[in-house]
Amino acid sequence: MAARGTRRRQEPATAPARGRRRRLKPIKLWREVPLLLAIALVLALGIKTFVVQAFFIPSQSMENTIMPGDRVLVNKFSPWFGAQPQRGQVVVFNDPGGWLPATAAPDTSNVAVRYVKDVFTFVGLLPSDDQHDLIKRVIGIPGDEVKCCDKQGRVTVNGVPLSESSYIFPGSAPSTITFDVRVKAGFIWVMGDNRADSADSRFHMTDKFGGMVPISDVVGHAFVLIWPPSRAGGLGVPATFSQEGLTVLSSLPTGTLPATALLGAVPLRLAGGRAARRVRRRRRRTCGRQDRNA
Repeated sequence: MAARGTRRRQEPATAPARGRRRRLKPIKLWREVPLLLAIALVLALGIKTFVVQAFFIPSQSMENTIMPGDRVLVNKFSPWFGAQPQRGQVVVFNDPGGWLPATAAPDTSNVAVRYVKDVFTFVGLLPSDDQHDLIKRVIGIPGDEVKCCDKQGRVTVNGVPLSESSYIFPGSAPSTITFDVRVKAGFIWVMGDNRADSADSRFHMTDKFGGMVPISDVVGHAFVLIWPPSRAGGLGVPATFSQEGLTVLSSLPTGTLPATALLGAVPLRLAGGRAARRVRRRRRRTCGRQDRNA
């Protein structure tokens, strides 16, 4: 018996896949690390330049609020949107000229030491050699009359005495220097919390700005103390700066009105117009009735 032949089935040729996705090759580690570091550096630089910057405090002029060696975070975001320094805020500002002593140029011969120092300065762990910044508390803003002292030895703002015992150095007098200044537009009057050891606005009244600091020199306001952890916390505005009477109409630039006054004027004007229209309508109705009765 002849064996039955078997036909081999031919497998259809596989057509090349269309639109097949190409596999993405992973970035090699030696390339990825520098890329991530570069991105992190750009982000950190952007944050430091425009948003928040850490500052190392080397002096004792703000004791006991801020001690030598403390680190604070400064909000640099607000000034970019036109926010102005407020009374009671702790602000960092550039030297207006002559407030800081001249310093010798730093030794940059050791590249490794210089690099490490630059990194520590960048994150606020060391003070900068070429950055001439100071930190003080805002006492007066444009238009304010700041005076020392009243009969009780207190600093007054627009005639209102400040209760400063919560933040000035214990046992320190509000000021041993008498002064009576009107803060000019575009400037602020600042004082350190350690009044006996702070070369602030009081000591520069004979300078070109009369002891005042241009608002354009303000870097930002310190809002939190981050180091050491045992003292970490917010740097708020003391309650004494919320007293009624501190803000006076005379402190506003000539020709301006408070926003609340402008807001209040609109409803009053509208209400007055409606009331006048109602009176006119009533008069017309009364006259019409009299004519019909006649």
